[in-house]
Formats: sequence, C-alpha cells, structure tokens
Amino acid sequence: MTERRRFLQTAALGLAAATTRPRSYALAEQSQPGDPPPARFGRKPGATGTKGMAITSHPLATRVATNVLRNGGNACDAALAASVAQTVCEPHMTTITGVLSLLYHDAASGKTTYVNGGMNVPLAGLAGFSPADLRTGRGVGVPGFWAGFEAALARHGSKPRSELLAPSIRLAREGFPIHPFLYGEMFAQLDSIGLTEAGRRIFMPDGALLPPGALLKQVEAAATLERLAADGSQYYYHGEFARQFSEIVKAAGGVITQEDFARYEARWQEPARSSYRGYEVMASPPPDNGGTHIIEALNMVELLDVARWGPPTDSPETLYHLVRITNEVMIAGGRQTDPASHRVPLDVIVSKEYAKMRLDLLRMADPGGEARPAPPPGSNHVTVADAKGNVATILHSVMALPWTNGLFVGGFGIAASGGHFLRVMPKPGQRASAYVAPNIIFRGGRPVLASGSPSVGLIANVLQNTINHLDFGMPLEQSVHRPRFGGGSMGLAGANYIEVDLDEKVRKAVAARGVAFHPVSPWHFMNGSFEGIAFGANGVMTGCGDPRRNSHAEAV
Repeated sequence: MTERRRFLQTAALGLAAATTRPRSYALAEQSQPGDPPPARFGRKPGATGTKGMAITSHPLATRVATNVLRNGGNACDAALAASVAQTVCEPHMTTITGVLSLLYHDAASGKTTYVNGGMNVPLAGLAGFSPADLRTGRGVGVPGFWAGFEAALARHGSKPRSELLAPSIRLAREGFPIHPFLYGEMFAQLDSIGLTEAGRRIFMPDGALLPPGALLKQVEAAATLERLAADGSQYYYHGEFARQFSEIVKAAGGVITQEDFARYEARWQEPARSSYRGYEVMASPPPDNGGTHIIEALNMVELLDVARWGPPTDSPETLYHLVRITNEVMIAGGRQTDPASHRVPLDVIVSKEYAKMRLDLLRMADPGGEARPAPPPGSNHVTVADAKGNVATILHSVMALPWTNGLFVGGFGIAASGGHFLRVMPKPGQRASAYVAPNIIFRGGRPVLASGSPSVGLIANVLQNTINHLDFGMPLEQSVHRPRFGGGSMGLAGANYIEVDLDEKVRKAVAARGVAFHPVSPWHFMNGSFEGIAFGANGVMTGCGDPRRNSHAEAV
C-alpha cells in the first residue's frame, strides 16, 4: 500500500467519525462495568496476576482467552479460542483461510513443542508467479489455519472445540463495534472489498461502507464456525468448505483443488534453540523462520557490551548495532526456504561461531541501504499463560494486505498468502517460509518471557523489547511504551522506520554512521505490537498492551 493511501486511511477515520450515521445502522451499545475496554491505539495499563494471563491484539479476543482460563481451560485452549475470535473481530489481520502456528511449553513435562500450520503451494504449481497474481486466485495458498488449530488442540488442549468456538460464533452473529483500525483498513481496501457480492454483504449491507461504531455482524461466518465446531476437518479439508473454496479460487484464476486440501497436514517440529547470557531461548524453526531470526540476532547482540552502552532509546551504539543486526537477519532469512524440501543448515545458522563471523563482517561493511521493505501488514499474535505454568504463543495471519483479492468463502476472506511465494518459491505441494516468531525464553527450565508480534516490524520489535527486559530489567509496561525502530520502510527504499520521539541526538548519531531512517509518528502501527508476558518471582505474571495497536493484556 502506498504512503498516500495510508494518509487517506488516517483522514478517513476523522471524516467518518464526524459523519451523521443513517438510522438503519446498528450501533454499539454503551459498555457496561466489567466489559473489556474499547479497541483503541494509545497508552495501555499494565496487567499483573498469578492465576493466568492473556495478551492479544484486541480486547474482545483477550477476554475470550481469560474466560477460557476462568472456566478451567489451559493456556493452549485459551490461545486457540482467542485466535478464532480474532478472525471475527480483526478480519483485516487474520482469517481461518490463513495460517496458524503454535509454540507451547507444557509445565508438567517440561517439554516445549512447535506446530506449523503454514501455507502450501498448490500441487499444480505456479509457473511464472508474479505480484500481479496476488489480486487473483493464483495468489492463494493452501491454508493451514484449521489444521494447526486441530493439531494443537488434540495434543495440548483440554476443552472440546465446540466450547472454544462458542464465543466467536456469538461475536460473529451478534456483532461488535467496528473499531477505528478495522475501519481504516476497510476504507483503504474498499476497492477490493466491494468487488464481490460476498464482500458487500458483510461490509456494505446498505450499499455503502459501514462506519466506525456500527455493529459488524457476520452471520455467514457464524454458520461456518458452527460447522467447524461440529465437523472439524471433515468439513474444512475433506468436505463442503474445501469444495467451495476450490471452486471460488478456480473461478478467479487459481489452481487449488480439493486434493490440495485433502493432503494438507500440520507439521510438528522441534523448536529452534540457543542461549543468551545464561537464558535458554526456544523459538519457531524454519520454514517459520522468524523465531530463528530472533535467535540469530540475540547471538550477535550477546557479543556486544549493551549493558555498558545502555538501551537503544538512549545509546547510539546500541541502536546502531541493533538496526544493522536486524537488517542482516532479515536479508539472509529471505533466502531460506522449507527444510523439508531444501537443506537449511539450522545448526550453523543458530551457532555462536556463525554469529561472531557475521558481526565481524557487518562491522567492516557499509550500512547504507541495508534495509529491505518489510512484508505488508496482516497478522495477529496471542500469548497466554495459565496458573499451572503452561505457556502458549501463537502467530496466525491473513499473510497479506487485507482482502487483497476480494474473495470470500463462508463469510471469511480468502487469504492472498501467496505473497510469501515471491521470496522463495517452494516446490509444488510444499510449505512456504514466513516471518513468524513465537518465542519463549527460560532460566533454569522456567519461562521468564514469552512473546511474539504481528506483521511488519516483528523482528525489530521482539528484539528491542526482549533486550529491554533481559539486559536492562525494564518492566514490559515501560518497554512497550518506549520509542522504537522498525523494519524496512515500504515508502523509503533502504531505510528503517524509526519513531520521531526517539531522542533526536541518538538518531542523528546513528544516521551519521550511514544508517538510513524513515521517521514516523510516535507509537507507529508499522512497528508491530509486542504481545509478551513476563514471569517473575512467586508466579507473578506481567504484561501490557502495545500502544501501536489495539493490544490488551488481562490477568485472571
């Protein structure tokens, strides 16, 4: 999306809020005591508790998670329920036709496992694939969201899927108020939303775009979720859903078939592992290589004296190195693919020796123009911990700009996830690689920090907040509200986003060494949303919603 369209999006929020709404719109009722807070950007209060905690990018989804915990569910149950709720209340960021991957720590066994529910290339292949295909059915990957959900629930969950989906069914059928972020993306992508009758039924029921504050009711999505609750994969991968999906995609120029659905399987993997200053780090492994990138970056930071230099908001030396390290792992990671079809030497990539070599090479190289444009926004993260010490951290996503192709099935947008095929094209039927970064950091076998971030800026975001907390003892509430740099700019080639309230002297000192910055507003949404939980003494958990998104943390 161009910078101009982003400006139009921002302007639209103010215009729409000032417009008199037709009486035919169903408006949200006033909130009641005990309701979750409204979905908004800006400063958020921290949360503290010992009986469980959840943090997601929408207060309604967070409340779904904490209610599951209150009703006896574990961290896996709660995180999965929240993930489905996000497909309803954040349809611009995620969908059941996208992806879902989970990193889970089981406190009783001490084991940490990872399930990859990423997207596959169709068996027919995509010869000559180009960015233009993303607006057609050729830009659609074989979805793994539901397979990831079911695999995680079967191994780690304790509740029936019907119970976990019930809150989302209710949200879809009864509606929720359209929040400003959702409306902004609806406005920016209106040309796509309005392409099909299916899109217009959801977002333009009276012939015009629903305004902020109107209730968004998704009755078709509610019916689809009811079928999933009853029939699960028999409906999704082997039944009517697969048939409808394939027909809609084929009519739009795609090649996905029911066979692609029938052969799809979630993949259980060993997490990527390393250490950092005495901590143990576990994170998502390739082809979900964002977690590997976090490990690679921490391995290089470990060689630096950041404790003496100070945090990146205060120290030009720390900021300079963190920006360059982030760019290095993103550039190198863009060449990695699925280890199931191509050799990926993970033992080398996460080794301390490789980290030292890379840092030495970085120090002799010119930093000019290193940053590569980040992937477009479009994903959600959720992190949950329960009273027994189980921890779940999930990334799920539409994997693209919202409603890129304007296609819908069963009330849900069809993800244009093929944008990730442009990085490295997998073989037909194989899994794509993606920047997905669930991670858990341990000390003495016990979690001390679990986190992740949606979409743009997630590597830079997780790295800065992790270092703030581990190296400088910064509480998460303080860390997430601090200025930060982000990933590669989508509007200024070779530059990294950086928030203008980060000390100008620090920024100028780093820029003088050749690092290019794209200044953006404070708490800028392109710099991700840190969905993290910290674990302290006596079982105390803390978290805080990131002001850059609708993020909300809540303790049980």
